[in-house]
Amino acid sequence: MKLFSYKNRPVHLGPFPAEHLKRTNRIDTTAPAGPRPPRRNGAAAPSGIGAAALEYLRFFEGFRDGDVAPAQAPVPDDPQALANELKSAAYFMDASQVGVCRIPENAWYDGQQDLGHDTAFVILVEHGQPVEVGSRAAAWIGDGADDCAATRAAELAVVLAGYVRRMGFPARAHTRDDSDVDQATLAVAAGLAQRDGTATVSPYLGTDYAAAVVTTTMPLAPDQPLAPQALRDRSFGYMVGRDGTRSRLRDWQQRRRASHLGPYPMERIKRVEDTTTLILEDEVPRVPKRAAFFERALRGDMGAKAQRERARFATKHPFAHAMTPLIRGMVPFQDGQIAPQRAVGHDDAEDNTRAIKSLGYFLGADMVGICEAKPYTWYSHKEDGTPIEPRHRYAIVMLFDQGHETMEGASGDDWISGAQSMRSYLRGAEVCGLAASHIRSLGYSARSQTNADSDVLHIPLVLLAGLGELSRIGELVLNPYVGPRFKSAVVTTDLPLVPDKPIDFGLQDMCNKCLKCARECPCDAIPYGDKVMFNGYEMWKPDVQRCTSYRVTNPHGSACGRCMKMCPYNHEGLLYHRLFLWMAIHLPFTRKWIADLDDTVRHGAINPIKKWWHDIEWLPDGTTATPKGVNRRDLDIAKGDSLKDKQKMAYYHANMMPPPDHIDPVKVDRKAAMAAAALLETPDEARQRRRQGGSRPAHYVPTPPQHTASE
Repeated sequence: MKLFSYKNRPVHLGPFPAEHLKRTNRIDTTAPAGPRPPRRNGAAAPSGIGAAALEYLRFFEGFRDGDVAPAQAPVPDDPQALANELKSAAYFMDASQVGVCRIPENAWYDGQQDLGHDTAFVILVEHGQPVEVGSRAAAWIGDGADDCAATRAAELAVVLAGYVRRMGFPARAHTRDDSDVDQATLAVAAGLAQRDGTATVSPYLGTDYAAAVVTTTMPLAPDQPLAPQALRDRSFGYMVGRDGTRSRLRDWQQRRRASHLGPYPMERIKRVEDTTTLILEDEVPRVPKRAAFFERALRGDMGAKAQRERARFATKHPFAHAMTPLIRGMVPFQDGQIAPQRAVGHDDAEDNTRAIKSLGYFLGADMVGICEAKPYTWYSHKEDGTPIEPRHRYAIVMLFDQGHETMEGASGDDWISGAQSMRSYLRGAEVCGLAASHIRSLGYSARSQTNADSDVLHIPLVLLAGLGELSRIGELVLNPYVGPRFKSAVVTTDLPLVPDKPIDFGLQDMCNKCLKCARECPCDAIPYGDKVMFNGYEMWKPDVQRCTSYRVTNPHGSACGRCMKMCPYNHEGLLYHRLFLWMAIHLPFTRKWIADLDDTVRHGAINPIKKWWHDIEWLPDGTTATPKGVNRRDLDIAKGDSLKDKQKMAYYHANMMPPPDHIDPVKVDRKAAMAAAALLETPDEARQRRRQGGSRPAHYVPTPPQHTASE
């Protein structure tokens, strides 16, 4: 846990207190970079996870360069402001250190000086969390630590280069294996590292990092190189994490934890046999992808405007747009060839489970849980109506934080909201793709399930994997340590594993007492009322049409995640946050007081220090423009529960879904959906019906495919 807050620390300063290091204006630029090093080929690929990482690294290298927007974005041309924004974007993407320098002539490899770029943006990504020597996960990782870090660094570099190009400036990404510049020389020039013999050493990472570079013509203010004594920074401030920076003490504590436990103490949360919300597993209908409201918007079910905006709503900011080609491009990697023979020694499910969790944390997941991929957690049909058959027994569920620091500077539904989602979707696709690829190399079937293409529903899997409880936000699981501020990605597999149990941290009572997300929802889609039974689940059922309509047509931002920002469980993870969590778990009478205190301290208000991005809109014609407005909402405490008795919600039961193979628009019938509220049961009524032998409600039966109906 953290002792000091970073609330007054600008994002561009990063996680380490590098601004306090001694600097110099002198740097040795006499040694030429020489010829480009030979590219690492497949024959030299390591065994284990490094082999999969190299495949993804080559994929990212395909995005090193690209088209430049025909006009520069409407942003200030101040070099320091531009440098601060690009640094913040990199730290938002979890870079370990970044810096800027003018490119010395000697940094270009022979024959590569014709790009016309004069500035370098240097990115360092540390190696993954070390895994215990002798463990199965350590054998899986082998000598692939640098390959995995190089892949992550490449991901950041190609996204940032794409962002710069969409801002109207030429830019090229340079990876470990495909670079026109000597990255060690540039790391020194950018004030990130120093030469120590043949090594290039970072004061905070040592040599356990991989580098990548973006070269560009964008005018960025350069950083100063480090002075010789900078490598000996052992200040007390760094030890304890002053100003909310990452501390040596916290790193030491993390390294003492078993690697399969991860960075958050989920082992302290109470485990229970059943989920804290009722799930009638034999009544839950399997639903088609065609029924998802984002898909319905895309098909035209919600009108022309929603259909038009659905294709771009989450990528209306050029930063989010730069991530999209990578997310979509990784879909073919989600499945693949299985090794013809199974690796020896993988029959121990407990050992496999520990190793999979260690691997997930090593690759960058924030939380990992295991559950059975029960039949009702699989979609029934693909978008085109093709039936989906459950194919794997287990689900490895991983959570990826959307970034607390950036969320502090946002309203939740402004121009950075879409990028927060894309950031986590991108990382999830990469990490789960690597894990699935490695499992297949062991001879077991595995497929990564991502936001771009998933055959499973993530919400019940996150719930079953013991990573949270269902919340008032509705169709969203809330975690005790990061709240609702995450996206999930999943690997389904037949590798023998041990499922985790669900958890109980008192959220059902807390959400009964706290109505903050409902109060602050910009489209009143979150219910003020009690839980109901919907398609076999006990939940606070949101008005999904209202929510989807606002998110896809939001005129003053990109998508929406305001409910995530408002939640009292969305916090920095300071010592007093952990104290409040303990109180909410063990002292139920404090829950209402904690919810009220959240408003008293104005948690959820915008922190202007954390606002690092420019509010610009990426247009379909490939240009950027100043948007017509920006959501910068303050808390609406006075609103209270004024809507509690007035709120009218629409319920689209399974029998109101469009046929799974219906291509043409099926108009949403909101009037009928509002009338369908009469069909709802309370959880107690559902339990009583079951005790009395009552049958499954007729409205739980999905609309059949057209060809079946016609037959």
